[in-house]
Amino acid sequence: MAQTDCVLSPIGYIRAGDSGFVLEVKPEFRKALLGMDGFSHINILWWSHYLDNPESRAVLTCEKPYKKAPEQLGIFATRSPQRPNPVCLTVSQVLYVDETNGRIGLAYTDAEDGSPVLDIKPYVPCSDRVKTVSTPAWSSHWPAWYEDSATFDWPGEFVNAR
Repeated sequence: MAQTDCVLSPIGYIRAGDSGFVLEVKPEFRKALLGMDGFSHINILWWSHYLDNPESRAVLTCEKPYKKAPEQLGIFATRSPQRPNPVCLTVSQVLYVDETNGRIGLAYTDAEDGSPVLDIKPYVPCSDRVKTVSTPAWSSHWPAWYEDSATFDWPGEFVNAR
């Protein structure tokens, strides 16, 4: 079977500022927002553009990123934006959908201002939630639910938090 290279183009961008977080969809993709109103959460696939460089793409392991982690982890065992392809995934709460102006208001996202958005998918429990999940012992004390993550001491969890 022949390999095929892929070409990605952003469908929009993250805007983050004093007034909060907004996902701005390019005009040519705004019709794709039809029917999004009513979903409380979305999955956002975005490009970590600040780490799209040869050095960051070459990172395959990292030294003890979390306080209770092993001394070394493979990058695929982390959610680090430094990866061979800096594709990131974030679940975000939707505050509003403005189809006309191509804007989705978000309660929070960890994407930086200006991050290119590759795709948006509605969060649907039957596809996105797993009843029985296991994680390594070093991360078993992390919150079990998205909502509990807001009050978790994430800076205290990371070895090199900024």
